[in-house]
Amino acid sequence: MTPRFIATAAVVAAGVLATCGGADAFPQFQKQFVAKYADGTDAAFTDLAKGAKCFVCHQGKKKKNRNAYGEALHAYLGKKDKKDVEKIVAALETVAGASSDASVEDAPTFGELIAAGELPGGALEDAKQEPGDAE
Repeated sequence: MTPRFIATAAVVAAGVLATCGGADAFPQFQKQFVAKYADGTDAAFTDLAKGAKCFVCHQGKKKKNRNAYGEALHAYLGKKDKKDVEKIVAALETVAGASSDASVEDAPTFGELIAAGELPGGALEDAKQEPGDAE
């Protein structure tokens, strides 16, 4: 391998990590979410979930920023769990029963939002905004 190739590979790898790597954003978490909830039964939700990618759990560009669903999952999953499919699926199932907003008495659970064809962490447009940005 030439030094130029190694330097180019490093730049590409950094770009990939910046896109959807980061602190606690792991492709396996998203892969299991899609496998569990976006199986093609509801084509619109399948497209939404697959297109949302990291925004199912994260908000803005920095992957350390999590939406409510990401925070709920983070209570059960961490970096060490990124290859533990059973633990990921168990966390998805547990969090599905949790309230999407503990401060609202009748708030739907994350699972109810998913069943209604909505992303559990909120609208995709909102997830793409940096936390604290007002529109």
